Amino acid sequence: MPANRPHYILLPVSPLFIAFSLTCAFMLNLLPWGRWIGAPDFVALVLVFWGIHQPRKVGIGVAFCMGLLMDVHDATLLGENALAYTLLSYASIMIHRRVLWFPVLTQALHVFPLLLLAQAIQSLVHVFATGRFTGWLHFVESAVAVALWPVISWLLLAPQRRAVDRDHTRPI
Repeated sequence: MPANRPHYILLPVSPLFIAFSLTCAFMLNLLPWGRWIGAPDFVALVLVFWGIHQPRKVGIGVAFCMGLLMDVHDATLLGENALAYTLLSYASIMIHRRVLWFPVLTQALHVFPLLLLAQAIQSLVHVFATGRFTGWLHFVESAVAVALWPVISWLLLAPQRRAVDRDHTRPI
């Protein structure tokens, strides 16, 4: 990390922006590419982001509700996504202090096992319910989601960034 790189203090996040971002992620999951191989789970990605950056505002209850919405949309066993998102949210809240110390690309490496765990839970529930394995290509979604982590981080942190001010007499 270069020593001359500035560190910015972020503005507080609006609860309306959090709700808007979760709604947009849900709408992206509703698009027809959701059944394609490699299409990321945007709701899971946004839940992990807010679980890391705002654990007091987006917690396990929000993850459970979003999981139920995804269960209804996917017409899966009721609670399959809810269980995965709840455990995903819990894990992201548990590591949020550590992950925030790292740059965005290293954060993506920390997020990757969480997304893999959520997909493994979804696959296990699917196997127990139907007796069929979804296949190993199902786990490509986590790699695609991790590749999108820097873009998602930049987009969701954009409203919180302060304007760069050249006044050096101000303490902050």
